[in-house]
Amino acid sequence: MPPKASVLVAEDEAQAREALRALLEDEGYRVVTAADGAEASALLAQSAVEAAILDIRMPRKDGLELLREVKSLPSPPAVLVMTAYGTSAAAIEAMALGAFDYLTKPLNFDELLIQLGRAIDNRRRAGELEEYRSEEDSWQGAEIIGSSPAMQRLYKLVGQVSATDSTVLVRGESGTGKEVVARAIHKHSLRGGRKLVKVNCASIPETLLEAEMFGHERGAFTGAAARRIGKFEYAAGGTLFLDEIGELPPSTQAKLLRVLQDHAIERLGSNITIPLDVRILAATNCDLEAAVREGRFREDLYYRLNVVTVAIPPLRERREDIPGLAAFLLRRSAARLKLRVPAISADAMAALESGPWPGNVRELEHCLERALILSRTGVIRRETVETLEGAGAGDPLDAVPLEEGLHAAVARLERRMVERALAAASGNRTRTAELLKINRRLLYDKLREYGLE
Repeated sequence: MPPKASVLVAEDEAQAREALRALLEDEGYRVVTAADGAEASALLAQSAVEAAILDIRMPRKDGLELLREVKSLPSPPAVLVMTAYGTSAAAIEAMALGAFDYLTKPLNFDELLIQLGRAIDNRRRAGELEEYRSEEDSWQGAEIIGSSPAMQRLYKLVGQVSATDSTVLVRGESGTGKEVVARAIHKHSLRGGRKLVKVNCASIPETLLEAEMFGHERGAFTGAAARRIGKFEYAAGGTLFLDEIGELPPSTQAKLLRVLQDHAIERLGSNITIPLDVRILAATNCDLEAAVREGRFREDLYYRLNVVTVAIPPLRERREDIPGLAAFLLRRSAARLKLRVPAISADAMAALESGPWPGNVRELEHCLERALILSRTGVIRRETVETLEGAGAGDPLDAVPLEEGLHAAVARLERRMVERALAAASGNRTRTAELLKINRRLLYDKLREYGLE
């Protein structure tokens, strides 16, 4: 029974209503009560609850009518219905409308508590799955753009590895599109119709990473109020993408190695072994060979992951792709921001093609988005691009419009420093934090704030 869940009790009989309130509060639930369906409807409109126990026969609005309303809410509670009238028609309709269970009066309190706990646990797990789906959807729209010889070689290699079920290590500098390549490998594989699930090994705190990857049982640690499936288990039958694998802590490296060897996991707090059928894709911008030599990355795990390597060329090695890539990124940003797509002048395009782009495609995208926002004439000109991308030459204040304001100018300069430090450290988060003279937690905050994760 998850502690401190919020529950609405809608029951027109006062004695029964208060008995249910006392029972549930003794069990640790937070309880609100309603004497009829209309009052319950008003309470639900004011605040969300995780579960609702509804009497079917109530004045002003019965439980079935209320159940129809509940299921249209943005985040509907789990619902148990109860009645003294045990007709099959009412039971069938209640279940068809989405009730978790149907209880007959007089209530068996033990059964009620068991079913309530299950209903809330089921709702929370459904929320987890929706959260995972949202994560997947948020990075499914990207495309690989480019027709240069370097990209043609990449396409050929992606096609070859997609046809197998082998573990693949995707390597490339920060911002080259490792996630996009991982998605392409999955899409064209035999598992393409199944789930692709991502774990960012650098952005999840070390204390939570194992629970996120392997899941946990209720009570496995402080705050584990209910069972949670991990991303390995959720990806079963599909593909798991381990991004920033070089940032994996040593303790988790050992557990990951065991999973790759045994093709099975155990949730934290459980002794039950769960067999898995999951393809592993991993990505890094770190020098894993150096990390192995320095003892920061397990050699046996390195060989397990490095079955096939797909290396993505940096943008400076495929400058002929920049015009097509810039046009695509500009159209995408304009559609998202609901702005008209401007033209890119010839001199601005020449500046883009000659830029160093240490942040690669991601840096180019951010540069174009800022140019899109600041463009007032329908044409992106060289001076706009140079203001955004070339401020490193000379005094950076020379390229800052006064009307931009202090906070915006400082944020832009700060973002640029983070991008440059990332590039100088080849994406290594620890080294980046050292270069910026900040701690890693602050660095992660800045990466999230500026969309550089």
